[in-house]
Amino acid sequence: VDWPSGALVVWPVLDSSLSSSITMPLTAAAVGVLRHHHHRMATPPIAATRAAGAQARGRVVRRLQPTAAAQLYDIPVSNHGARNRHLIYGKGLQDVVEVVSPAALGGMKSDEYLALNPQGKVPLLVLEDGTAIPESEVINQYLLDKYADRGPSFAGATPEERAQVALLTRIHDCYISPIQGCMYRAGFEPADRADKLAELVRQMDIIENTMDSGPALVGSAMTTADMALFPTFVFVNYIAPRKFGWETAFSGRPKLQAWFEWMCADPIASKIREEVEGGLISWDESGRWDKVGVSDQVKLMEFQWVY
Repeated sequence: VDWPSGALVVWPVLDSSLSSSITMPLTAAAVGVLRHHHHRMATPPIAATRAAGAQARGRVVRRLQPTAAAQLYDIPVSNHGARNRHLIYGKGLQDVVEVVSPAALGGMKSDEYLALNPQGKVPLLVLEDGTAIPESEVINQYLLDKYADRGPSFAGATPEERAQVALLTRIHDCYISPIQGCMYRAGFEPADRADKLAELVRQMDIIENTMDSGPALVGSAMTTADMALFPTFVFVNYIAPRKFGWETAFSGRPKLQAWFEWMCADPIASKIREEVEGGLISWDESGRWDKVGVSDQVKLMEFQWVY
């Protein structure tokens, strides 16, 4: 295999405690090592294969050139990227982190973008030296650490609060994020969509019982847990009443309702809501819920849609 010097290599990592891959530049010396060990590898590194294919088409995927500021690749409707934008705005990091559309690299499925984030998703933070950091919560924790001396801490005041912040974020990321698409994506049979919606409701109840009494999810000051959950509840608040017939998104959940109202009154959170809802409104105007089958499926009375 002829891996070009300077290409970006994504190595699989077998240790389950680590990320599924690590990214490194393919220097001339590394090329020699790769060639020496190629006979021991079942498959070449993922991005090296992609780079070789790109070379055959006359292009080589390379690490991005150094930039004056880090770049967050994101789109306004992304509820995951919204937590990063919230932290950037809240800490006043606009001078060191620039929000950029993935279209600047040809879109999320382009060779250039996939070389930096093989998952092909947003958000993606690319540092000034070209180092790529994907995954929204990883990005937030990096920014908290890197810029601990700027703005509020957003981390929780005590070890116990920080543990609760991490727990609420994990509930969202592990149990809500994987199923939230039932509200707006295609590919769901009616029974499956209804089941996922019921599970979403159950997880909302778990959050209601796990959060503090307010005003924030944990304690009295905003944390990264609020930033992680709020954009998703912007989704629920917009979609559930309009598309599934709920009276409100927070019926029977007074703590969540009071928290959501508190967040909406915050100027930065309000800006995040405006960004996310702007994307949802565009989806609505394009007829998304008709196209993905939701509009027809909610007419099937053998399933529960209203909560």
